[in-house]
Amino acid sequence: MDESEAVRKIWAELGLPGMIDVHTHFMPKNVMDKVWQYFDSQGPLVGRQWPITYRADEAERLATLRSFGVRRFSSLVYAHKPEMAAWLNQWAVDFARDTPDCLATGTFYPEPSAPGYVADAIAAGVEVFKAHIQVGGYDPNDPLLDDVWGAIEDAAVPVVIHCGSGPVPGEFTGPAPIGRLLHRHPRLALIVAHMGMPEYAEFLDLAEQFDAVRLDTTMAFTPFVEATMPFPKCDTPRLHAMGDRILFGSDFPNIPYGYVEAIRNVTELPGVDDAWLRSVLHDNAARLFKVT
Repeated sequence: MDESEAVRKIWAELGLPGMIDVHTHFMPKNVMDKVWQYFDSQGPLVGRQWPITYRADEAERLATLRSFGVRRFSSLVYAHKPEMAAWLNQWAVDFARDTPDCLATGTFYPEPSAPGYVADAIAAGVEVFKAHIQVGGYDPNDPLLDDVWGAIEDAAVPVVIHCGSGPVPGEFTGPAPIGRLLHRHPRLALIVAHMGMPEYAEFLDLAEQFDAVRLDTTMAFTPFVEATMPFPKCDTPRLHAMGDRILFGSDFPNIPYGYVEAIRNVTELPGVDDAWLRSVLHDNAARLFKVT
């Protein structure tokens, strides 16, 4: 059985029409090349190599996701410096127009122009934003983002946000800055990437406190991550209880293992049942993004 067949077998046996992956990356080629160069150099930082399993051209990567039966996915562009987000958003608009199964994606960075281009993205029908606190190296509570967060909160557009301190901490990573942000904007529909690793418990606390907060499974529970940042077994019952607000994410194509492994490590979590898996692999995201 090849990988595509193995992936399809998992969701078919659950009675699903396919999967929704909220955490995938498609970017302009020059940006993706730089991202891959970054991961190629991660060995000294994380203590081991980080090979890109799906290093291929854009058309092949799209075909691979579709062969897995992924019904919707994201492009998750992100800015790490000023004067970058607006043109990434334009690229993402064009990509989503040409790729109907990709959620229309946008990003932002703390800069004076951010409220304007975020408003434009919302008006154009953006379906999800991406914020990367670690790579961007910015405080989510920067005053330059006040109007941005307010507009996103009012529009109820979800934000996939990398705010945990894994794989390496940043100046503004961790639950404390996000807690301050949510106390100012309690209706923000944040999707905490990577289950908030390694501060899993603290981000579960925030999800329990704020009804609009969700978490994605990206890289969590895999042997690659469990070796250094294991999910605490004592919090497994909290996973079960939060089953309506956990979404499947993969980090495709930038993962150092096969896509099927990411799914199997979710399906093999202790105590989860088929209803929980249907919610996590498809139904929660389908409701959030109005996928029929």
